[in-house]
Amino acid sequence: MFKFLRSRRRWLILLIAGWTCGVVLVDTPSIRAVANDDRFSGGRVNRDSADFAESFAPLLEVLSGASESFELSGSIAGPVDGRRQNLELRFAKWGDQAFELELNHSEYAVGIYRHGDFTALALPKHRVVFLGKGELIGPDHLQLRGITERLISRGSIVSTFAPMVFCGDPQALAGALKTLLELAPSDEPLSWVGRDGTELRVQKNVSTITETSYEVLHREWHGSMQVAVPKAPRTEVQLREELWADWRLEDLNRDELERTLSRGLRRALEVLLPSPVLTNPRQTEAQVENGELRWVDGQRLVLLSGTPEQVGFAHGQLLKSQSMACIDSVLHAFGTVQTIQTGRWFRRDLEAAYARLRPHIPEDHLIETRALANSLEISAETMEVLNVFPELFHCSGFAVFGDATLDGKLYHGRVLDYMTMIGLQDAATTFVIAVDGKIPFVTVGYAGFIGSVSGMNHEQVSLGEMGGRGEGQWDGVPMATLMRRGLEECHTLQDVIDLWSNNPRTCEYYYVFADGKDRSAVGVAATPEKIEFVYPGQGHPLLGEGIKDTVLLSAGDRLTMLRARVQESYGKIDKQKAQWLMSRPVAMSSNLHNVLFVPEDGLLQVANASHQGPAADQPYVEYNLRALVQELQTKTQPVRTK
Repeated sequence: MFKFLRSRRRWLILLIAGWTCGVVLVDTPSIRAVANDDRFSGGRVNRDSADFAESFAPLLEVLSGASESFELSGSIAGPVDGRRQNLELRFAKWGDQAFELELNHSEYAVGIYRHGDFTALALPKHRVVFLGKGELIGPDHLQLRGITERLISRGSIVSTFAPMVFCGDPQALAGALKTLLELAPSDEPLSWVGRDGTELRVQKNVSTITETSYEVLHREWHGSMQVAVPKAPRTEVQLREELWADWRLEDLNRDELERTLSRGLRRALEVLLPSPVLTNPRQTEAQVENGELRWVDGQRLVLLSGTPEQVGFAHGQLLKSQSMACIDSVLHAFGTVQTIQTGRWFRRDLEAAYARLRPHIPEDHLIETRALANSLEISAETMEVLNVFPELFHCSGFAVFGDATLDGKLYHGRVLDYMTMIGLQDAATTFVIAVDGKIPFVTVGYAGFIGSVSGMNHEQVSLGEMGGRGEGQWDGVPMATLMRRGLEECHTLQDVIDLWSNNPRTCEYYYVFADGKDRSAVGVAATPEKIEFVYPGQGHPLLGEGIKDTVLLSAGDRLTMLRARVQESYGKIDKQKAQWLMSRPVAMSSNLHNVLFVPEDGLLQVANASHQGPAADQPYVEYNLRALVQELQTKTQPVRTK
């Protein structure tokens, strides 16, 4: 699943562009009004724009949303992943309620069919249809009227030009396109060319009474489009007979199906085409009872304390928008892509995993999760299911100390390589948490997520995990839950070893655990059936010959590079060198965050991915856990001020 997301970025953009161009081609009154705005039309339409509008009238009527009913079909072809690929599109619209959208690629295909009493998601490659029926309850649905405002948020750069495109006025759209593309008439009739080489033309000898064809050429890319009068929409019976005969049909709640698709598309547009709202967010600080949100050199820092219920509720109060973005990234954007790839409804897979994991989750963690859900005004079930998603993480890590470092101190590095593609970086937050009766700790995580994948506690114990194989082996304690328990329960490295040894585990995970009190560390390979510990200087068939006072865990070329860097810098490693150990290519292009722990000093340095690049290429911010915990333990918690 991850290879699809990592290597198909341009294909995903094409898929989403096709989806967007389909479902937002609608006459939206609030957008139609923009057509008369002088900012977009200049108050007049010049002769060239009028000629352009006349030449491409049927297409412009469709793109602007002026056509009540139409069928648009076509294809776009160009180089993706080193080879030429093709995406085909068909979109038919009948009024505000009914449409059919079909996207087809050699490897991935999807159809969305929405009519008066049903919505269907069809996956031809898997021969499966998810058929949604029932009442539409919430605001996130696929009714065409007003869909542009619902699907295109301020978090996407698309919002800046959508009013010019989906304006409901073909003449205004003609002027906008001509200006944006710098189009001028070419020597060929019914053909226009832009300064950047874009060509747009009506194909000769193809027009009929009901259909007009067009071509778009841009460097190595070629697109063709046909605009026609649509046939009558097909009924459910006709679709079953014509397209879905002998396919597997799965019934879904229509509200869940449309909510997943609409929120998934909106979030995908934000992640793939972000606006400054996400790339340069407002750094607003806030205080609530039992919690505080600060910004430290561009990173979010949240301090939480109190009972599990108080901690969970404050979490949601301080990070509501970021938590909802995280939910949309996981359940809706990633969930839609995963469903298309596997042919299984992602939410059902996640719920099945959670049903097996839930008996192993401590009650106080469930209380915190439910309080977080209550604060966010979403169902507890959604929040609980979301929090087992990190069962899929993958990474690298190391611990070096003694002779390996310049000052003998232990440096514990943790690289989280995990799908920056789905936009979790928008929710990136460093949490300092002091739950009543538990060890205070810091965890580098994400809004809406109460577990841990990277953390250090007030007892100088630091933990980092690395995902392996074994997906589906979920009859044990969720990895992120076990990690958090290690932080809030374990005083020594031996306590951590005992915790992992004495609890049922899931899947296959690798870990680096460290303790700054005696400068000790251990590497761990854990599956549900067995657990293996690799101590400093110990060799291993998968890791190579041991290096004194080091524990190194990674795989493939990244492990080779990490070993070479440690050997090159042996005896000279300090904080700066330790950061270098985690730089590219030890960190992958999907590098979501890097953390360097110095447990004996109570310090950690954090780098988070941005929309422009992986975490390893971003600046590190240093936090002093001891000082932050002292604040939590000594000050009176404030009431809300913002």
